[in-house]
Amino acid sequence: MKKKDILKSKQEQIAELQREQFKRSTLSFYRYVQIKNPSKMRDFLHEKLFDFGCKGRIYVAKEGINAQMNVPEHNWDEFNTFIQSQPEFNGVPYKFAVEEDSKSFVKLIVKHKQKIVADGLDDSTFDASDTGTYLTAAEMNAYIENPDAVVVDMRNAYESEVGHFKNAITPDVDTFREELKVVVDQLADKKDAPIALYCTGGIRCEKASAWMKHNGFKNVHHLRGGIIDYAHQVQEQGLPNKFKGKNFVFDERLGERISDDIISFCHLCTAEKSDTHYHCKNQFCHVLYLGCKSCVKTKKGYCSVWCRGYDLLPIRLQKFLAKLRKDENKAQFKKNRLKLKH
Repeated sequence: MKKKDILKSKQEQIAELQREQFKRSTLSFYRYVQIKNPSKMRDFLHEKLFDFGCKGRIYVAKEGINAQMNVPEHNWDEFNTFIQSQPEFNGVPYKFAVEEDSKSFVKLIVKHKQKIVADGLDDSTFDASDTGTYLTAAEMNAYIENPDAVVVDMRNAYESEVGHFKNAITPDVDTFREELKVVVDQLADKKDAPIALYCTGGIRCEKASAWMKHNGFKNVHHLRGGIIDYAHQVQEQGLPNKFKGKNFVFDERLGERISDDIISFCHLCTAEKSDTHYHCKNQFCHVLYLGCKSCVKTKKGYCSVWCRGYDLLPIRLQKFLAKLRKDENKAQFKKNRLKLKH
């Protein structure tokens, strides 16, 4: 591994990706498994994955691994052999992207974390391995059409805003940590009802289902492989697609289209339909927002006239003002989202 390659800027890495003459496979995988020395595993994984030419974001903790990445197709066999040869990861299933894009990640990040998903829970207070039962795509469809069942989106509001299952409960939360509390409180009178949880790739529902069972919910299920695997099963088995809109993903694409429905609106004008996410061009703001083509063009990629003006100010002043403005922008977009939702 060459140090100069690790230190390349994002712009340099993007330019290298654009020059590549080969394809990459975008995938994700996770496993809750005891890892005795996460720091050592982190270094080991980084070295091997870097040598394979992989890009992505991998979190390693004592409780397991959470990986979202892409792999050069000509190195796939080596990559797969390596992952499956590790005792902690042997047999781990991969979830491949619904919409392939070689530019899904532009650099490799492998981090040692306290947890592979920030949930705010004290795992010593409950049995995190006592999870709900898995649902296939066909079974999920049955739950969605069952008037007695409760279908819950375990993702953040900015994710469910652009796409969710028919009839699903979509809590207005900004973090998974927040949602765990909100869902338990919101469904307090549904502890005997059949409950179906879902998320992007399944990892959040593993912990959420165990947490709900710990809190007295008796009939908890969750969608195996999440929305990603659901989309593949629907296509392969010719099932009705009950998911409307886009599936938000945490990479450069920011979304995969699951159906042709556009169910959300531009955060800037609140009038035109849009499910395309952007980060504000002002790097000190960088707030995530939905924009229609007209607004993005008019505001030249900024989320507000304020942020557009900030880029003309001295850097030191930008840092101070943008931090204040970002909170205002997030609050405004949340207000717009709630207004449009209701």
